[in-house]
Amino acid sequence: MQNMQGHPTLDVSVVVPLLDEQDSLRELKKGIDGALKGLEYEVIFVDDGSEDSSWSVIAELHELQPDSVRGIRFVRNYGKSAALQKGFEASRGAVVFTMDADLQDDPAELPAMRQQLLDDDLDLVSGWKKKRHDPMSKTIPTKLYNWATRRISGIHLHDFNCGLKCYRWHVVKAIEVQGEMHRYIPMLAKTAGFDRIGERVVTHHARPYGVSKFGLERFTNGLLDLMTVWFIGRFGRKPMHFFGFIGLMMFSISSILFLAIGGYKLWALANQLPAKNLADLSWFYVALTGMILGAQFFLSGFLAEMLSRNNSERANYAILARLEGEA
Repeated sequence: MQNMQGHPTLDVSVVVPLLDEQDSLRELKKGIDGALKGLEYEVIFVDDGSEDSSWSVIAELHELQPDSVRGIRFVRNYGKSAALQKGFEASRGAVVFTMDADLQDDPAELPAMRQQLLDDDLDLVSGWKKKRHDPMSKTIPTKLYNWATRRISGIHLHDFNCGLKCYRWHVVKAIEVQGEMHRYIPMLAKTAGFDRIGERVVTHHARPYGVSKFGLERFTNGLLDLMTVWFIGRFGRKPMHFFGFIGLMMFSISSILFLAIGGYKLWALANQLPAKNLADLSWFYVALTGMILGAQFFLSGFLAEMLSRNNSERANYAILARLEGEA
């Protein structure tokens, strides 16, 4: 979680993560200039290890407009989440936008999204590409992903993965984006306490230059990260409530079964009735395995709780405002 000290100094920041998008950057900047005319704004281009001339174009744009163009260049490709995280850290606008650099997101949508954020007193406005210009290999996995994310998160958005989003400054300063978790920023925001989330239908254009960076491995990684975000959101500060509960239930049920088997064996011996040896009973091994697994789950929860309580970030809570008396 980032430090929320300080205040925004501009009206708008636009964070643009990119990888090999040299042909679209000048056109994108021109579109943003037209959309945000009359506001104090900055565009933060985050070059995620491009191998083309993207950084040279960013440097050129910065030289022409040093007050409104900033650039961050990674030494190698770290992924979109890392690019957004660094862009969020650098942002100085009271309203922060994210958008892709491939010109599929329309800069003309920015003023309306900002107005909706302010008028409806929202923390986040997510774009919804209702009519998409993407191949089926991308749209079908995305629909499945959006359905699963809605069910797990309880956030009723149609398009979690839309790159065009609008945030208040304190939201991007309070969340941390890792792995493939840029897909789940609404979930991260909700977990941090920013649950006033809106949605707006936005125009989606066909990609005019380059090729999509989407791959099936990103879909698989996204599902794994969805499980991670859900778990951390519910049990990140109280892992014992998850592992300890499962371990306690498994150990208790298995212990009862073990005692029942042992009690039956003693009763059979006392009444001189034929009974199998414990080693010949399959339920004996089920009970023994359950007790061992239950103890391991409980100890895992205990160790996770110890690590969590000694984590320096455990007490890192997002504070919107503070009232204090005179020193």
